[in-house]
Amino acid sequence: MPAKIAFIGYGEVGQLFSRQLREGHRVAIRAYDLKLDKDESAAPLIATAQASGVVLAKDAADAAAGADIIFSTVTADAAELVARESAAYLQPGQIFFDINSASPSTKTGVAQALSEKGLDYVEGAVMAPVVEPGIEVEILTGGPRAAELTDRLNALGMNLRAVAEKVGRASATKLCRSIMIKGIEALIIDSANACAHWGVAEDVFASLNASFQGADWADLAKKMDARVAKHGVRRAAEMREAAAMLMDMGRDPSLALAVADRHAFRAQQK
Repeated sequence: MPAKIAFIGYGEVGQLFSRQLREGHRVAIRAYDLKLDKDESAAPLIATAQASGVVLAKDAADAAAGADIIFSTVTADAAELVARESAAYLQPGQIFFDINSASPSTKTGVAQALSEKGLDYVEGAVMAPVVEPGIEVEILTGGPRAAELTDRLNALGMNLRAVAEKVGRASATKLCRSIMIKGIEALIIDSANACAHWGVAEDVFASLNASFQGADWADLAKKMDARVAKHGVRRAAEMREAAAMLMDMGRDPSLALAVADRHAFRAQQK
């Protein structure tokens, strides 16, 4: 088992994972987040860390010092910069575990850059919302040390599955799924809003239930709207990464970008 773990990014995922790893195995954990650099945003993070037994670091290099595994749990739009900056402080033998929703080409490029310096990179693709399953959420891993990392973290109660020794496949799996899931969410939100305006929700949802047996579309509309309202900014960033993947393939990214805009728009409505 890894003796020490670091988190670069101490938001929802970083806080949840670090707390549960501490609760289950008392793993030594250090963390850093940009919000720690501002007094007004640092206070809640400090309180959470103290309650979980997590040591907060002054910067990413300080958090990673002496760690066996460094989780990158930032935002999709910051993932590449954080990963590339890690080359300045990672040491041979440490594993940089990037579980952000970045495009396959982004992760492949970062992996190659770190590999050229003798550093280890493993990509991770989180395949479902983390709130309920926590560290038991399914995460696909890829890279030369993916199988090793998978075994080590699964021994701590995580649910990783190594899918490739080459970086890119895990991220592609995640983003292909995201195009479908987040696209459906955007469609349901627009349909539900139109139904409410015209007073036709009962008939529309009954028709959808008949067409897609086993689904409760009225319930899905409520759940997905609440989910997007809370996490729409992060989900929009993820869909822009999906659009980048499509562009790398030579495909039209306009639909994925429209879905990203819809998630961002819903998150702005309070």
